[in-house]
Amino acid sequence: MPAKKVQVEIKQGPGFKTECRAGKHMVIIDQPAPAGGTDAGPTPLDVQLMALGGCVAAIGRIIANQKKLAVRGIEVTVEGDIDTDGLLGKSLGNRVGFSAITARVKIDADMSAAEKEKFLHDIDARCPISENLQNATPVSMILVS
Repeated sequence: MPAKKVQVEIKQGPGFKTECRAGKHMVIIDQPAPAGGTDAGPTPLDVQLMALGGCVAAIGRIIANQKKLAVRGIEVTVEGDIDTDGLLGKSLGNRVGFSAITARVKIDADMSAAEKEKFLHDIDARCPISENLQNATPVSMILVS
């Protein structure tokens, strides 16, 4: 079984603005100004939803290339429902993560509705972000000095 370790590096100073590095790429994550941030980038919640949508599009392109399907484009709109009281520490009884996530996928291809449904099912079956969201993945928090 081929294994690949994926690593990102995150650095935050005194405010919410956070530099996230993945190889040679950098993304800024922040909070909106009303929440105390500078609105220099999306929130971590936004990034999680973007990761799902981006993965759906990428896996769709991989499958289309492998099966030689003439897919002109894929558009994904992802939304999540979250009760922010938990993450703000206002309520300890509520879940702090998304209670539901919906990805709406538009496939621009000359396929029947049934073929598009099968294609979307194949995408979902191979999308690691979707799989991580649907199944418990152990997360370890380790303090380093």
